[in-house]
This record gives sequence, C-alpha cells and structure tokens, in this order.
Amino acid sequence: MTSLRPMAFGFHSPRENVELLTQRISALTTERQTLRANGASETPLEQNRVQIARAQWELSYALIERYLPNPAEQAA
Repeated sequence: MTSLRPMAFGFHSPRENVELLTQRISALTTERQTLRANGASETPLEQNRVQIARAQWELSYALIERYLPNPAEQAA
C-alpha cells in the first residue's frame, strides 16, 4: 500500500499534530483579517493565503493519519 500523503507544495515539514495545526490556521486567519483591514498589498495577502493553504493541507493529512485505520491492525 502506498502512502496517502502526496508531494504537494514542494516542501517537507515535520508533521504537526491536529491541535497545533488548528491553532496555526486560526493565527494565520487572524493575520489575514488584519492585513485586509490595514489595506495590505497583493503580495503579503498572497503569501498569507499560501501559508493558510499549506496549513489546511497539512491538517487534512494529519486528520487522515489520525483516523485512518492502520492496515496491520485491520488484518489482526
């Protein structure tokens, strides 16, 4: 069986747990709201958007890893 984790975003970061990723997404979202409220230019908004997308991608796979049954446990 192959890994469910595709090579997306071209980076390898240490896997964070679901709770830390949720906190990071919340902080990035708050940062985005502040950027918008302060009339930020396109570049910082795009950088923030990419950070949010990466964190959401990591969160989705962290949730899969947490809740997907282990094939070895299923065989037992």
